[in-house]
Amino acid sequence: MDNSSLRAPAETAVKQCLNLQPDESCAVVTDDQRNSIGEALYRVATEITDDSVFVRYPPGEQHGAEPPAPVAGAMKTADVVLAPTTKSLSHTEARTDANEAGARVATLPGISEGVFLMGLDADYHRIEQHCEDVLAQVEDAEEIRVTSLQGTDITFGIGAREWHMDTGIVHEAGEMSNLPAGEVFLAPETADGTFVVDGTMRPHGKLDGKRLTFEVEDGYVTDIDDPDIRAQVEDAAEEVGQDAYNLAELGIGTNVAVTELVGSVLLDEKAGGTVHIAIGDDHAMGGDVHAPIHLDGILTEPTVYADGEEVELPRVK
Repeated sequence: MDNSSLRAPAETAVKQCLNLQPDESCAVVTDDQRNSIGEALYRVATEITDDSVFVRYPPGEQHGAEPPAPVAGAMKTADVVLAPTTKSLSHTEARTDANEAGARVATLPGISEGVFLMGLDADYHRIEQHCEDVLAQVEDAEEIRVTSLQGTDITFGIGAREWHMDTGIVHEAGEMSNLPAGEVFLAPETADGTFVVDGTMRPHGKLDGKRLTFEVEDGYVTDIDDPDIRAQVEDAAEEVGQDAYNLAELGIGTNVAVTELVGSVLLDEKAGGTVHIAIGDDHAMGGDVHAPIHLDGILTEPTVYADGEEVELPRVK
């Protein structure tokens, strides 16, 4: 792909989403497999501020793996951080430390050139409004129930946990977002029931008619009917025990620019009208579990209830 075609989405990320200013510093953090996207972001950043750095390192071994210390240092000392990487930096201490130091951070985990072009071709102020509309319906609820025709029926206890919005608009110090963006999410205190993933989930990508079923009790996944995903969780459990089975996240997609699933969790979990449920680490979203995995599964036809009232989900018109 001609790298010049990456300029428009890079401008959306740097200018609209991060609002980089001439008197600010910017760190673009990437790896050997996402170099073209990193370079596109860096070129736009250098046109705005002279205080820009481009940091590249070998891809991490798994999502949530900490980057090398010099990378973490560059993130912590910048005003703005953009991180297009093969393995996600979203759920890392390096990202948390950067935010706590005041950096505005956008992570782009697993981003491909195609997803970069599709997912950043959006009006993020409109997506922000959809996030606010969903949040207003769920933020005061004590209980969220999700059902689907595919067999999902799971109830989440919210407890003292807070909802978060991933709007793509990262204009205040200490804020972060995934890009492409568009979701309202939280780490629930507990969950019980069954959820059936029919959209996208690693390592399979887009499921194309296949369904993955998970049983959940007292906030932990107790049964996984897919051997590949079960093996991932079992491997993580060798390191952290039961925490690998933690029901980590409930998310509601709000990006109506995503008109079809493409097999990328990064993009597909943001699709308007979908729900995603994750297993594993939740410490970066208000939970208390540290785990070496965070596996999102996407439900394409959910119905969501907040204390018994159906939630109006944003959908592609």
